[in-house]
Amino acid sequence: MSPRQRSTAKDTPPGGKVLKAQIGKTWGRDRDVSYTTVLLSTLILLGCPLMVVLFLITCTHYQCSLEKPLYLLSVHGFFSLESYYLVILQKLPSFTWDGLKMYALWLGFQAVLYAVLPAKIGYGQRTPAGHVLPYKVNGLLAWFVTHTLFLVGAFYFNWWNASVIHDHWDALFVAANIYGYFLTFFVFAKAYVFPSHPEDRKFSGSFIYNLLMGIEMNPRFGKYWDFKLFHNGRPGIIAWTLINFSFAAALYNQIGYVTNSMILLNFLHAVYVLDFFYNEDWYLRTIDIAHDHFGFYLAWGDTVWLPWMYTIQSHYLLRNPIDLSIPYFLFVLTIGLSGYYIFRAVNYQKDIVRRTDGKCLIWGKPARFIKTHFITSDGKDHSSILLTSGYWGKRISRHFNYVGDLLISLAMCLACGFNHLLPYFYIIYMTILLVHRIYRDDARCRGKYGKYWIEYCNVVKWKLIPVREFFIIM
Repeated sequence: MSPRQRSTAKDTPPGGKVLKAQIGKTWGRDRDVSYTTVLLSTLILLGCPLMVVLFLITCTHYQCSLEKPLYLLSVHGFFSLESYYLVILQKLPSFTWDGLKMYALWLGFQAVLYAVLPAKIGYGQRTPAGHVLPYKVNGLLAWFVTHTLFLVGAFYFNWWNASVIHDHWDALFVAANIYGYFLTFFVFAKAYVFPSHPEDRKFSGSFIYNLLMGIEMNPRFGKYWDFKLFHNGRPGIIAWTLINFSFAAALYNQIGYVTNSMILLNFLHAVYVLDFFYNEDWYLRTIDIAHDHFGFYLAWGDTVWLPWMYTIQSHYLLRNPIDLSIPYFLFVLTIGLSGYYIFRAVNYQKDIVRRTDGKCLIWGKPARFIKTHFITSDGKDHSSILLTSGYWGKRISRHFNYVGDLLISLAMCLACGFNHLLPYFYIIYMTILLVHRIYRDDARCRGKYGKYWIEYCNVVKWKLIPVREFFIIM
């Protein structure tokens, strides 16, 4: 019997509450999964943590060169346990109490800011069960408070070195993993024992898939404490620019100045991060919040994968200082800013059309759109809009915002030069992630909008890049 055919009875706690989550017409995260999906889920659960560890060791001990550890393994013997011990295992990051205390203070401080800073209330998209949830939107203020305190503490009071994050990088990595795995299993258990919105849970017949992709869609404490918004934005994205700055400070300590490549990287990352927080209310209606459930993918991903893998270029530029020529510097900056313009302009069009219910101009003309209807699992009928003009029109694509995202990502990689492959991991990863999201979004929208989505796809045929129009222009 395949997982697609298997009963979910083993997921049912006393009282049969899980059945409540299975009844009704819903869309979103898969509920019926195949053996192939379970196998891929297992590979992600095992492979992603291993990849982060290997990249960390490679950068810390081998100047971010993928070739060096492979060469050493070949010299000592690929089939010798001793060679793996010498090249990899003895260089594993180790636990320290200082690292754990620092990480705990970081989480606690961000939690306090999330709870007490003034905030406007934003609202997410309607969930498959019909909920429209409120969120505390105060990430931009939290970012400024955090960075101001860090800079004042480092340069005015001398409470810590500006390179403090770099100086405890390995120990913080271990502490973040402890929390990431704890959070993963906590929300897994919470989904059974005290779910926030039982009707929005999704169960499959696979423990592995449930663990990876999550059961609860919006696990919460109280009315506003949302796990997804907090963990992605606060220990993840606020940390992003702090980590980069700390590695820039470590570079200054190492060579006596900060290279223009490190400055450019810090700038491009800061533009991306500040845009995220400035438009945090808009983010509530993106796939991370509106579609993804909260499991290992987001719990461990937000606390470990994002801070360690998205900042790998700053680690690279510390180990491999590069000064870019002025023409190349400007070329990379132009790519990055062009990507940001596309990313923001495309998303703005969709947002303004939905906020005005289509009563607006797109590129100087009345917006064109398809008015849809969809049903939530409580049986109620709702309406929405699918934009078919501007960047979302038939001559461009359904996800042209991802083109902007990819250009920004490419610029971040180009800032590192061409001596090693590792800093280009980010553009490779983002391409895979966003292409996969396109197919996930297509499946979700087909389930949600039905015939209206088919009509929309017939109008806007291109998923990402308008290939035919591109070659006609060329």
